[in-house]
Amino acid sequence: MAFTSFDTHRSMQPMAEINTTPLVDVMLVLLVIFIITAPLFHQAVPVDLPKVDSSKLDDKSKVVQLAIDGSGGVFVDGVATPHETLGAALRQRVIAGQPAPELHLRGDRATRYERVTEVMAAAQKAGITKIAFVTDGTGDQKK
Repeated sequence: MAFTSFDTHRSMQPMAEINTTPLVDVMLVLLVIFIITAPLFHQAVPVDLPKVDSSKLDDKSKVVQLAIDGSGGVFVDGVATPHETLGAALRQRVIAGQPAPELHLRGDRATRYERVTEVMAAAQKAGITKIAFVTDGTGDQKK
């Protein structure tokens, strides 16, 4: 769509420049509205809180380190754990009334996927739902 001027004495050429005055007007109005409303976003109520001596709560969850070697052997917190007692060892680390610990799982490359899923199922049955896989961050991968 071509814009033309109202001057009829010129030839009917399209206007080459854009009128930026309405754009500047709208931007200034928006700037004024923002300046006025910005302080209203901070709706803090001034409250004089009491001063007491208290200790900071330690809400870091406990971490259980679990490693699976290439032959399928399981180590819970560095201690070799037989497959039969894995569930009991994990349940022992879940304390009633406390948040469930996190499980950091390290698996050897040669570990079978079946063994990893067995360990994850035992952890879930013990009440551990946060499971993290720990990897080596060097980026050297064999293809």
